[in-house]
Amino acid sequence: MQKKIAFMGTPIFAVPILKNIYQNGYEVSVVYTQPPRKSNRGQKFEKSPIHSFAETISFDVRTPDKLNDNNSEYEYFKSLNLDLVIVVAYGIIIPKNFLSLSKQGFINLHASLLPKWRGAAPIQRSIMSQDKETGISVMKINEKLDEGDISHIFKINIEENENAQTLSDRLSTLASDKISEVIDSIIDKEVNFKQQDHSQATYAKKIKKIEGLIDWNDRAENIIGKINGLYPFPGGYFIFKGERYKILKAQLSFNKDKAGKVISNDLEISCGENSIKILEIQREGKKPQKINEFLLGSQIQKGTNLLNV
Repeated sequence: MQKKIAFMGTPIFAVPILKNIYQNGYEVSVVYTQPPRKSNRGQKFEKSPIHSFAETISFDVRTPDKLNDNNSEYEYFKSLNLDLVIVVAYGIIIPKNFLSLSKQGFINLHASLLPKWRGAAPIQRSIMSQDKETGISVMKINEKLDEGDISHIFKINIEENENAQTLSDRLSTLASDKISEVIDSIIDKEVNFKQQDHSQATYAKKIKKIEGLIDWNDRAENIIGKINGLYPFPGGYFIFKGERYKILKAQLSFNKDKAGKVISNDLEISCGENSIKILEIQREGKKPQKINEFLLGSQIQKGTNLLNV
């Protein structure tokens, strides 16, 4: 008899994984995702990427604001008699009483090499910390934050100067490629779950917008990590004459002057150690520009010191 699966996820990262589950013929009893939210401009409510995709293939979709103290949702979930629940960046806390409502438990695909980077922003934090590798960890959810036992770890290298968007795309593809293997091994009880080494845990706190502000006294390598790790949002940025400039792409250079000083005609900026060359930039309220186009009308010229504005 075919096994019954529920899927819980929200962002675009989760879509290829649900798509692969569907294409491989698993019975998806229900899809849970966060409810529609107001768009950035606040004009209308928008469905999550998972919500939109699930509707195109006629999955049942449920969008509760919360599961905790939600008796009607609990009773519905219990009635499904599920074999397995797959969770990918759902973003809503799953309470303890739900965790017993699946024969093989709730399985989370987390975008880090657990126990490293537990929490909300593992992809961004891994780049900001200049890690050399990351991956997907398959974890059985328990009551604590990303502390459950691990069944699978799939590793990839982080490419030189890679940003959070491209790494997220590659991790999503990796997870979608492996999801059938994961489901089959868990359903067939052909895998062992191993306890994490909690003494090695690190935490990926939720990103705050203010973290994008660049300190030119910092090492150039750290600034590049911030620019790449916070791309596309909130972005690594600096303030010049009251306006925000978001650096979209930059590369490491090894020239040196006073921290924050523009030391070339192609917008190379000295840092606390080494320097960076800006390749793409976006002035507040303007479209992104390659550096040659940006410099045609910019007041930021060689000799400007961005620490003094």
